[in-house]
Amino acid sequence: MSDNLKYTQEHEWLKIEDGNVAVLGITPYAQDALGDLVFVELPELGRKLTKGEHFAVVESVKTAAEVYTPVAGEVVAINDNLSGDPELIKKSLEEGWIAKIKLSDPTELEGLMDRAAYDKFTASLD
Repeated sequence: MSDNLKYTQEHEWLKIEDGNVAVLGITPYAQDALGDLVFVELPELGRKLTKGEHFAVVESVKTAAEVYTPVAGEVVAINDNLSGDPELIKKSLEEGWIAKIKLSDPTELEGLMDRAAYDKFTASLD
């Protein structure tokens, strides 16, 4: 994973592009926990989200997991490719993102973990 990402305790990753758009996906830790992915429920374009709200659902042969947004904003893009191939989430950041959100409050990024903090956090879970 890239070092310019931010992470949450709920195992989402976030990358800022174009200054105020957050690209969101789930971390390899979450991907491994879920196993084989069979379905992704994507958010609606234009949906307004509050920080901490669930905006997508990732289903595997084992379970379904809600995906939460670590930032408030408006959904400006969704990864339609996941509808036909949910396993794309596991391929790469470029292919496996779930949604892009235009930030309402960029200061919300300050509470997120960097790679080192996230690695330490996940190591404490094992």
